[in-house]
This record gives sequence, C-alpha cells and structure tokens, in this order.
Amino acid sequence: MADRYAAAAELVAEAVGSDADGWDLAGRLPDDVLRRLAAHGVLCPGVSAEFGGLGFTAAELGEFTAYVGSRCSSLRSLMTSQGMVAWAVRRFGEQHQQATYLRRLTSGTLAAVAFSEPRAGSDLAAMTTRITLTGDRVEVSGSKVWVTGAAYADLLLVFGQHADGAAAVLVPADAPGVRVTRVADPMGCRAAGHADVELDGVTLAAADGVLLAAGLPLDWLITSVLTHGRLSVAWGCVGILRACLAAATTHAQAREQFGKPLAEHQLVARHLAELLVAEQASTRMCEHASRCWDNGSPQQVTAAVAAKHFAATQAARGAAAAVQVLASAGARDGHVVARAYRDAKLMEIIEGSSEISQLLLARHARELWT
Repeated sequence: MADRYAAAAELVAEAVGSDADGWDLAGRLPDDVLRRLAAHGVLCPGVSAEFGGLGFTAAELGEFTAYVGSRCSSLRSLMTSQGMVAWAVRRFGEQHQQATYLRRLTSGTLAAVAFSEPRAGSDLAAMTTRITLTGDRVEVSGSKVWVTGAAYADLLLVFGQHADGAAAVLVPADAPGVRVTRVADPMGCRAAGHADVELDGVTLAAADGVLLAAGLPLDWLITSVLTHGRLSVAWGCVGILRACLAAATTHAQAREQFGKPLAEHQLVARHLAELLVAEQASTRMCEHASRCWDNGSPQQVTAAVAAKHFAATQAARGAAAAVQVLASAGARDGHVVARAYRDAKLMEIIEGSSEISQLLLARHARELWT
C-alpha cells in the first residue's frame, strides 16, 4: 500500500508541478492531466483493486486528499466529486453496475455529482428534479446548479425525487436533453469546472442508469453520499492549512523588518502559532472521522460533519492569517495564499454550509447530552 500511495503522490506532484497558479488564473484544468490522473485511479483511490482502484482506507485516502488539497484545491474538488460518485456506485449499485462504472471511473472517465438546485441548496428536500421509471426506461427532468466538475464530466450522478422517495441516476453528459453551462468567474476553486446543468426529458435505459437507491428516502440517500464528500472536503481543508503554514512560515523567516525576521515579531509569531494549532487540530478531527468511517461506527456521520465544519472554518481563518503575514507578497491573484483565501471560503459553504453543520451538531449534542 505504501508503494501505491507514494506512486499516486508522485503522479500528482508531476501533474501539478508549478502550474496550479496558472490553472487558477485560467479557470481550467488541462483535460490531458485529468484524464491521466483518472486513468491511474488517482481521482477515486478509495475504489478497491478489484475494480482497478488503489484500495486506500479512509485514513490513507484522507492524507492523500490533504496532499492534493495542498497542491491544488480545484483538483482536490474534482477528486471529491469523483470519489462521491464511486462511493454511490459501490453503496447502491447492482453488481453489474459496479463492475461497469467503477472500472470506468478508474480508467479515465470523469464524473460529477448533481445535488443543488436553484431553490434547493441547503434544503435539498425541496429539490424538484424528477426521476420517472416507465418499463425499462427512465426519464430525468430538472435543473441543477453549481455542479463541481460538470464542465469536464462524462457522467453526471443526478439526484431527484422518485415515486414516494428518491433515486440517483448516472446520466451521460452528452445525452440528448442535457445542457451544461459553466459558471462564469467563480470566487474559489476557479478551475474545478463548476457548471449549471439542465436536464430536459433525458431518457435512458433503466438497467444501465438507475442505482439501487431508487425509492429510498431522500435524506437517507443524500446523507450517505454527503458523508463521503464532507470527509473529503475536511481533509482538503487540512491541505489548505498546510499550504498556508508552509508559505507563511517560509516568508516570515526570510523577510526582515526593523532589523529582524518577521517570525521574531510577536504578533506575526502568533499567526504562525495559530496556523500550526489549526492544522494539528483539524488533522486530529479528520483522523477521528476517518477511523469512524473505516470501523463503520454509528458516529461516522456526525464525525464527518464535525471535521468538515471545524477544518473549513479553520482553513478560512488560517488562509486570512497567511495573507496577513505575506501582506503584498501574497496579495496577488494566483499566489498560493491568495488561492487559499478564496478556496477556503467556498469550503465553508459546500457539502453543507457552516450554519447547517452547526444545526446538525447542535441536534447531536441535544441527543447525546440530554
């Protein structure tokens, strides 16, 4: 496993190089880079070797996600999306669907997850996308917004209302009736291919597209997939903190003001100390959540929410502190801390906003302590 982990990390390092700033400025990731990483199973390394994946445990996947996040949050965002699709297929797909789609996801196919709608963001129960089964055909109609990776995707995992419950359908991005429109100038993760997706009477063969989730309660179905995504985002925020800590510390050691390095000025040193504590504490919370996932603990959902909420808020604060330490040196578009500042703010919103996370955690506290 150590060899596979090292090989995957080396592949990411070679693929990203020093290009992350340029990708951020251009708002695009090169297709050949994404295809190469996807073809090596790097975008969903939690998939087992049986289906061509790397078979990482949640703990190994977490550390790898943090590494990718420290290099490029846009790339990590695509990794989160690809991983969520792979998890949904493993969790809900029939055997033939797993064999088909998991192998595609580890051999070059790109995928995105479509949750949010114009009137259903945090309140996903309000989604109006309809998935209708008629004989051996399934029809999908609705509108999705801010679908990470949709601008690059070959497959879209679409969630919607089905009968008295919900369903998830794998829709080819080039199917008739699908229209993908890239979000113009997103504030953060600019190269992650955020897009709005219209599905106008898209018709597919039910045997190929519908997962076993058909008919399950919407909140149960979405929570299962979101937990995977939240854990990935949390680890990605650890990566953001590590990138900021490295940049801020290096700059504070090299930059001199008033006859001594910035790092020796107490107020600057405080920023470095708080960044270190934020990275360490976020890592520990993510490690706990990953252990819960690997062990199948009943606390895994709450642990993932807590880790995502804490790591995201710490990443946002830490990135702001890093910009403060670097000052004008980091206040230019494309710089690692400038990217982190914008990217981290998005992490407080996606996969459940900080406010939604707090409501969920407060509910858990009441159940546990009263």
